[in-house]
Amino acid sequence: MKSLTQENISKRLNLNDMVVDYIKEGILSGLYKSGDRILEKQLSNELNISRAPIREGIMQLEKEGIVTVIPRKGTYIREFKPEDIQEVFDIRILLENNIIEILINENKLKDSDFKFLNKLVDEMVEIVRSNISDKEKSIQINLKDMEFHRYIWEKSGSKRRVIILDGLFFQLRMAMLYDMEKTGDLLVSATDHYKIIESLQVKDIERSKEELSNHIITYGK
Repeated sequence: MKSLTQENISKRLNLNDMVVDYIKEGILSGLYKSGDRILEKQLSNELNISRAPIREGIMQLEKEGIVTVIPRKGTYIREFKPEDIQEVFDIRILLENNIIEILINENKLKDSDFKFLNKLVDEMVEIVRSNISDKEKSIQINLKDMEFHRYIWEKSGSKRRVIILDGLFFQLRMAMLYDMEKTGDLLVSATDHYKIIESLQVKDIERSKEELSNHIITYGK
């Protein structure tokens, strides 16, 4: 049976997670935009919780690079400059190229994996061709895109690389969402994944790296 102290700790951790998830979803939904200020009192009222877990949740978001805390001024959604986005993508390409080598050299991907990946891309294309708003298309494709790449990260079995990429996970989502809105070319972003799958299927390491790089570069145009 848990002690009272353990129960209190568990409740606090759950509230911290709720704050973190609420702000992250607010960013992806457009509720919070780059540079917006996060008001503790407003969050306290919206979530009906005390300020203590809100402060702890904000500390976690600061560690993840999602918000910036300026002493005596407040907490703000991090603004991604072009050089910030490029840095995130550079790190991603470096690590994901390593993962491609592992996947192909160690024959990690099976027919069932390729079937699943193709299904994800089909779903992306369906989203692009749907009648929902451009904003909602960007959000949904962003989620599918990260599901695609996270799947192949985990299939590599490279735990340390996956941990590093997971640490960048939400920053990647923010950066990708920013650039998809900037370029507006959602169909290209979606169909690029077919080329990545094809090159992985024929076990062409250099082509796979090239297709991955081309896919990521489209975000920075």
